[in-house]
Amino acid sequence: MPKRCWTRCARKGNPLRALLFQSQNGKPPADMSISPTRTDVEGHAPASLACGARQIVAAADLDEKIRLSHATARAWFARTLSVRRRTAAAAMPDQPGRPERPLLLPPRDMPKRAAGGRQGKIALIHSLAHIELNAVDLTWDLVGRFADRQMPRSFFDDWVRVGLEEAKHFSLLRQRLVELDSHYGALPAHHGLWEAAESTGDDLAARLAVIPLVLEARGLDITPPMIEKTLAAGDRETAAILEIIYRDEKRHVAFGAKWFRFVCDRDRCDPERRFQDLVRRHFKGGLKPPFNDRARAEAGLTPGFYRPLARLIG
Repeated sequence: MPKRCWTRCARKGNPLRALLFQSQNGKPPADMSISPTRTDVEGHAPASLACGARQIVAAADLDEKIRLSHATARAWFARTLSVRRRTAAAAMPDQPGRPERPLLLPPRDMPKRAAGGRQGKIALIHSLAHIELNAVDLTWDLVGRFADRQMPRSFFDDWVRVGLEEAKHFSLLRQRLVELDSHYGALPAHHGLWEAAESTGDDLAARLAVIPLVLEARGLDITPPMIEKTLAAGDRETAAILEIIYRDEKRHVAFGAKWFRFVCDRDRCDPERRFQDLVRRHFKGGLKPPFNDRARAEAGLTPGFYRPLARLIG
């Protein structure tokens, strides 16, 4: 990676600096948990990282999607997978695999979410679980769709880790719904999040701009007040899950900022201007304040990137 890219996104004193370098030795970071897999019993390991990513996105069975995420990550960090096969690989799916439930609706047709009480809590957690499930597919789609690009192996180390952490987030929220005598699929959900994949399917810089640096960065803005409200309501179990998600989202945004700058440095273009151009082209509407400037900056996403795109709130 160009030296100036490293110095911009990982200066000394940045709390996430160590996280940015953890995957450089080709081993999974010590704090990353990969569940034991049963691939030897239930099937073969994927032929390549790109093949594994395609299988994950295509899987309609959610247990299988999570199992494949762990199996692919384990094989990748064991260095038993190449990024892609020498022969032409099948294309990534146009749409991710989904179970029959939840019912997927256009965002405009979504019913108003219950506010307060047990039903409000379930509705919030169900909505967050749906976001995290989409994050699983969006991340593995990035891995598989751009496997033919000339990127350092550490690029794939970072995004395999993100895909695994998104699977963890979904699993935690899904289990929390079960603890509340509900389940994922009990409520309708919207299908709008996948539009980001469709819009950026042929442009790595655009994918990095929109997914980690817009959508995940938004999580840095809204999750801290959500944690406070959840604790105020006495729901420590859900708050603990949100704390995990918030911690991991900082790293995901940091990875996005690092690799977006890498691509811009390689293309010899200004990162802030390119970010703004790509977001205007691929993201509907302006970015909504208030922003968690401190958390964004710690992740390498400084105000010069997003402030010019802020939507005026009157």
